[in-house]
Amino acid sequence: MQAWPHPAIPSLLPDPTAGPVRIFDSLTDQVTEVGPSSGTARLYVCGITPYDATHLGHAATYVAFDLLQRQWRDVGLNVNYVQNITDVDDPLLERARATGEDWQELAAREVQLFRTDMAALNVIPPADYVGVVEAIPLITELLATYGEDAIYQLDDEYPDWYFRADRAPHLGELSKLGPEESLRLFGERGGDPDRAGKQNPLDWLVWRAARPDEPAWDSPLGPGRPGWHIECTAIANRFLGQTFDVEGGGSDLIFPHHEMSAAEAEVAFGVPFAKVYAHAGMVGYEGEKMSKSLGNLVLVSKLREAGEDPMAVRLVLLSHHWHEDWSYDDAQLQAATERLTRWREAAGRETVPEVSSVIAAVRTAMRDNLDSPSALAAIDEWAASDGEEPGAGAADLVDAIDALLGVRLGNR
Repeated sequence: MQAWPHPAIPSLLPDPTAGPVRIFDSLTDQVTEVGPSSGTARLYVCGITPYDATHLGHAATYVAFDLLQRQWRDVGLNVNYVQNITDVDDPLLERARATGEDWQELAAREVQLFRTDMAALNVIPPADYVGVVEAIPLITELLATYGEDAIYQLDDEYPDWYFRADRAPHLGELSKLGPEESLRLFGERGGDPDRAGKQNPLDWLVWRAARPDEPAWDSPLGPGRPGWHIECTAIANRFLGQTFDVEGGGSDLIFPHHEMSAAEAEVAFGVPFAKVYAHAGMVGYEGEKMSKSLGNLVLVSKLREAGEDPMAVRLVLLSHHWHEDWSYDDAQLQAATERLTRWREAAGRETVPEVSSVIAAVRTAMRDNLDSPSALAAIDEWAASDGEEPGAGAADLVDAIDALLGVRLGNR
């Protein structure tokens, strides 16, 4: 599937003194170095289920991993970034039935809106942007490698196939949840712990047998469609290899999605799925997590339609630490718009403060767990200072703000 256009990223002079890139790893609960010392860093980030528009919670996640890509590039690494689109799944089909719209047309429209939002926010696109529908052959190929010791079929009117939770030796190590909490979250987040016939309440669906009036594809397991977790296992393996550098997404994906995708991969290939698991914080609004199911969404497209500068929207996201939960209110967008104006005005002055120390401070902050609030504070201090050098010197900082933070200070 086609992604969105790749933005132009200014080239900066190298600065090895700022140190390696480090981020918080949900598996070890520590800030750790990520990526190889040279060559190509490999990143997989779970994509959208396209039944509604991009909200600020989505944007916060994708901007967070855009920042990671930018820091990797700044230390001289290439980046192989893969993202999926869950373009066939229960929520999408349910929305299509409720609205009377063809599910494929609904998915295509929302994917295009997502592309437009990401391009407006200056997000680097994935090298491979892969829909589940186009990945069906990859998924069925992976499923065919499992034996009956790993998956089993229900004796039921709809003979779905399930992955055996007890075959996953490290299940629970990422989420660190006890049995009761695991079952509760599994039920809340797409699982079916109470389904009759399952051998273990935590066994999860890998292939949903064909139902009337639902899309289905042929497979070695019979006609049907994939479960949620197996899609990411298959796509990541095909495009990134058996073990890659970072598995990313929102913190609500830690369990069950990332836990179970990783288990499927480990059983299939005998090696860890990812070296580091990184999770962006949740974004709230009016006291609740921002989510489609609750309907309390602040949509990026609506902000753009209202005339808000996408770079101000991006600055709202950067003003919060990527790993922490936070809550949005309209005053934050006003503050971000004012900040953007101050930066643009400062960059256009006839004389400006010295910029090399500011660029170094931004680099140091961003390589230390993507500390964007500290990076923004360094630029704020620069913008508020009196200038002593010719104004043309600001161009280096403008380029650094674009390259490292993804914020364009040029014309909208």
